[in-house]
Amino acid sequence: MFYIVQAMPYKRHILVTGGAGFIGSHVVRLFTNKYDDYQIINLDKLTYAGNLANLKDIENKPNYTFVKADICDFETICRLMEEFQVDGIIHLAAESHVDRSIKDPFTFARTNVMGTLSLLQAAKLYWESKKEGYEGKRFYHISTDEVYGALELTHPEGVKSAHSTHPVYGDDFFHESTKYAPHSPYSASKASSDHFVRAFHDTYGMPTLVTNCSNNYGPYQFPEKLIPLFINNIRHRKPLPVYGKGENVRDWLYVEDHARAIDLIFHQGRIADTYNIGGFNEWKNIDLIKVIIKTVDRLLGHPEGYSSDLITYVTDRKGHDMRYAIDSSKLHEELGWEPSLQFEEGIEKTVRWYLDNQEWMDNVTSGDYQKYYEEMYLGR
Repeated sequence: MFYIVQAMPYKRHILVTGGAGFIGSHVVRLFTNKYDDYQIINLDKLTYAGNLANLKDIENKPNYTFVKADICDFETICRLMEEFQVDGIIHLAAESHVDRSIKDPFTFARTNVMGTLSLLQAAKLYWESKKEGYEGKRFYHISTDEVYGALELTHPEGVKSAHSTHPVYGDDFFHESTKYAPHSPYSASKASSDHFVRAFHDTYGMPTLVTNCSNNYGPYQFPEKLIPLFINNIRHRKPLPVYGKGENVRDWLYVEDHARAIDLIFHQGRIADTYNIGGFNEWKNIDLIKVIIKTVDRLLGHPEGYSSDLITYVTDRKGHDMRYAIDSSKLHEELGWEPSLQFEEGIEKTVRWYLDNQEWMDNVTSGDYQKYYEEMYLGR
């Protein structure tokens, strides 16, 4: 473990869990750069998806501290709460890959359920020990739209939407009041953690917030996920595995827009409330893949359609939900948030980033990125 307690007084002391991961690194970067008077403590176990190279640009900032620890280690979390005088937690640490959860559900239950419970109890004990109690404190839990289950694909060809220039594929959307109906071990573990967070508010009065977001995309995403995986596979002329017929629909959100929403909700969201964060940006997997192929081929100087032959249809995933689509109207109406990028602009920026940062991608796919912690923090 490596951490330094800063002597400089700070207005707030924010613990971000999973801050070396994809979404977490964007949140840590945003908060560290935007709030000089906040101490940002990045807690990450550095499993396969955690990469401190994601944060090279801020690692020497005086208000940033990294701690290598497991959220399931209750005694360590309790000690860190006291050491850093934590008054806000933004909880992103989670196992998040559905395929991995199907193969190893125990790991997902441990990290996503017991890890969240460990954080909640540590925060409860520390905050209740202070004279001011819960005043000025916040426990913000980031969840997923997958806890809601699946929506019907009632418009297979897509219809016009009032919210977006892109078509929608059904009449229903996930709302904050949508009943939970998780279908995978991953989504079941996240649903359980959501319930624990709300229970700590209802039972103990802890000031909690929960958000459920749609699929994120953008720089620094671990290449087991669709967009970075396919960009890298196109670059290396490897197959592009498509589940079933590629007709499953997902709502896509640019990761920096998600980080902005987290910032806004952490500071202005109503305690004990839930907010859905989505892009109003539905895409069939096969249509998304075709856009990625077209964009990568163009930026690599290949003729249009050059990489289309890489599409390989494979056996569908077990329990594969057909459609996710979030209605984030509440967040817009109450707090004024909306996505800053249209998908075409966002995917262009994303593809360019991965092609311009091939060393990062090569280090991740080879496993060399895991040496960064030892070199940077352990001096090896």
